[in-house]
Amino acid sequence: MGKHTIGDAISSLITSYGEFNSQSVDELAEEPSALEFMRYVAVNRPFVIRGGCSRWTATQKWSARYLEDRMGSARVNVAITPHGNADAVVTSGTGVEYFVKPLEVQEPFIPFLNDIRKQETMHGCPESVKYAQTQNDNLRGEYLTLFGDVEKDIAWARIALQKEPDAINMWIGNSKSVTALHKDNYENIYCQIIGNKHFTLLPPHEVACVGERTFRSATYVRDRGDGKLRIEEDEKGQEVPFPTWDPDHPEVRPTELSHLSKPLRVKLNAGDMLYLPALW
Repeated sequence: MGKHTIGDAISSLITSYGEFNSQSVDELAEEPSALEFMRYVAVNRPFVIRGGCSRWTATQKWSARYLEDRMGSARVNVAITPHGNADAVVTSGTGVEYFVKPLEVQEPFIPFLNDIRKQETMHGCPESVKYAQTQNDNLRGEYLTLFGDVEKDIAWARIALQKEPDAINMWIGNSKSVTALHKDNYENIYCQIIGNKHFTLLPPHEVACVGERTFRSATYVRDRGDGKLRIEEDEKGQEVPFPTWDPDHPEVRPTELSHLSKPLRVKLNAGDMLYLPALW
């Protein structure tokens, strides 16, 4: 028998998984029972529930006018980037690649929402893209006045996992905002309230395809001269591991195994739910 390398073993794993598993995300017509949900958790596979949150007050009532009336003069955290790519690897003007975090500011909700709506109608990418993207349980924090419009938890997930949600977050953005490839260590349930969102998903074992590297950390700041966003390196020694390959741009920074990746793509419409397993 010939010698087999670790690379051969990983290649075989990725290929075999693709052959034995569906290349699409399961779609359910109704919410699962706790037992049915645990079957998906056990095999670490995502699914979509079409219309899963369509009867929520939020899905039925939320509009720009409604949100403005409820939020009033409240101030919220707003992430700002020049290309809509918060928390992503970016090459600076000096040719250095950094993991760059967005500029974060506090803004009154109504002007922020107006900016989001205006940017959606612009041709091309505006000079700075705004996005509400905090992950600090914000729906039970700065957006508390809206929390009563959604379910306090997802019953079948709470029963199956035997715990309350660690965090309930709300994101507000438009088509100019793109979330870079990343993974979470949590079982996530994403509920689309308004508009739609496109997801590109990779199973955990395809980590070998994404070329994860360590990058120096940086943040966008406003230049004191022209007011434009520029990259400023964080304190020395701060480094972040992050993927370098993007399945939506497969020709850029591919690894030897990237061609084996079989991304799953799904579009959520208003009222849909997505179960996104840990590490996807």
